[in-house]
Amino acid sequence: MRLLLVCVLLIPNLCFGWGQNGHRITGTIAESMLTPKAQNGVRMILGNETLAEASTWPDFMRSSEDPFWKKSSPLHYVTVPEGETYHEDHAPPQGDAYLALLRFSEEVTSPTATTDEKARALRFIVHIIGDLHQPLHAGNGKDRGGNDVKVTYFGEPSNLHRVWDTQIIEGQNLSYTEYTQFITRTLNDQKIKAWSTVDPVVWISESTVIRDRIYPEDDRLYYEYPFKHLDTLNERLLQAGIRIATYLNQLFE
Repeated sequence: MRLLLVCVLLIPNLCFGWGQNGHRITGTIAESMLTPKAQNGVRMILGNETLAEASTWPDFMRSSEDPFWKKSSPLHYVTVPEGETYHEDHAPPQGDAYLALLRFSEEVTSPTATTDEKARALRFIVHIIGDLHQPLHAGNGKDRGGNDVKVTYFGEPSNLHRVWDTQIIEGQNLSYTEYTQFITRTLNDQKIKAWSTVDPVVWISESTVIRDRIYPEDDRLYYEYPFKHLDTLNERLLQAGIRIATYLNQLFE
């Protein structure tokens, strides 16, 4: 029991993207916006698996002993030093989220890729697009995407990355389906059109601008912090969902 408790306490400090509910929210939004052709393309690869289910799979598989997964961490983020724009030179040898998105997009449409390879690629696409909208997944290269920024959140020891991945979202005390329903009420055709870009460099640029504004002055975070940033976080979830759909609609066209 003691060993299990230690493992549970350590898990949130890993460099995951949105927490499970965050990714499921983006997947659910995306699924509702797929064209019939994209719906069919996704169904041919994933069967009955929803995009909400697919969205969390790349994080779940990071515990696998397979060598691919042991080296997969860099595929979840990009590095953009403060004052700079994204460039591939900042990626480690394994690549990064931007390069992985391009590679997995080619696999999904490849006539020679197996169904299993296409399924892995499609799940990664859904997941990576979500990750690139979490501001701290466009890290500055100094603090592991906010993981090294230690804070307390309502008195609980944490770090800035975990606050944005999970704790602000979980603090709303909603299921992922309820959360999706709440935030999609604010959507309209004007917002959807404005946010329907499929250029990952745009998403990354948006995240870096937000990233540089969310580092707190005080490491003790209470109600003021989510009050200040919840609207931005919700907007990033909405944008990620819309862009997953737009990206897949284009990919399967």
